[in-house]
Amino acid sequence: MAEILDVVVVGAGSAGLGISYFLKQQGRDHQVLERGRIGEMWRTQRWDSFHLNTPNIRSLLPGDPPDVPDPWGASTQHQFAAYLESYVERHHLPVITEAPVEKLSRDDGLFLVTTPRGAIRTRNVVIASGSLNCPKRPPGSAELPTTLRQLDSSAYRNAAELEPGAVLVIGNAIGGQIAEDLALAGRSVFLATSRVGRLVRHYRGGDIFNWMILSGFLDVPRRDIVMPSGKLPTRALLGATHTISLQSLSAQGVVLLGRFLGLENGNLMFGDNLDEHMRFADESSADVKRFVDDYIRRAGLNAPPAEDDPAEMIAPRLSSPPIRSIELATSGIWSVI
Repeated sequence: MAEILDVVVVGAGSAGLGISYFLKQQGRDHQVLERGRIGEMWRTQRWDSFHLNTPNIRSLLPGDPPDVPDPWGASTQHQFAAYLESYVERHHLPVITEAPVEKLSRDDGLFLVTTPRGAIRTRNVVIASGSLNCPKRPPGSAELPTTLRQLDSSAYRNAAELEPGAVLVIGNAIGGQIAEDLALAGRSVFLATSRVGRLVRHYRGGDIFNWMILSGFLDVPRRDIVMPSGKLPTRALLGATHTISLQSLSAQGVVLLGRFLGLENGNLMFGDNLDEHMRFADESSADVKRFVDDYIRRAGLNAPPAEDDPAEMIAPRLSSPPIRSIELATSGIWSVI
């Protein structure tokens, strides 16, 4: 308690470690507190086949050289957690693991950060704990019977760990990736969609994420995208190594549905908005590609011409008429993600 730090950073993920790097460069006396291990959420909140959506060369932290092996490949969560650990070691960052912050208060003009290891007084606190700490479920999930196994995407690991039978996946950003993982494992999958954008994986000879950085598409201040509620917009559906679309999922046998509304008289109910969701995804993908095209033209780059992505061009397999309700007792659905 006698020592007063300049900064305490809460969280030893990408953001917290990047901040620590710059604080050390400036000679600022600080500590990084991590509730578990370095990169804990990457270790414990991803499924077995998960790969980062950002290519390796765009996943580097400050101060690391760009000469990485397989620069445009996608790391697994375990590879990325190992990278974060090595980053701490190589840059000698002051990280304390297994030190969850239990309380943050003010003390005579300073911050008092309380952990099981004791309290720390500091002039500044940076919260870098990420946006995946509190699972969010649709209101209708509370109506589902206890005979259904419900789990959040952070708890999903693989199809074999689920009960036998069909799976209902609610939400098609991360849910789209999980639906594909289940379909590839031979499971029967129902996907309740929402108004979520889509990105192709490759475009005009390069990775779409790299184009978005170079073109300035991602140069949007956080204050301009935060919603009035304080939440960030839903992320787009982006496959780590290839494009995933609602069309391509349906071609793999995934049954596409509108928004999940809840349970009514023993039936799972869905909105009549699947067409709207598919159209929004198509339009959002086209908007990003137009932005990139404009950048390539302005910059005078000799990029390859645009080519159609098979995942976007494949004809969707849709139920006719659209499915608005499913009788739960006869559906064969035993798991909900």
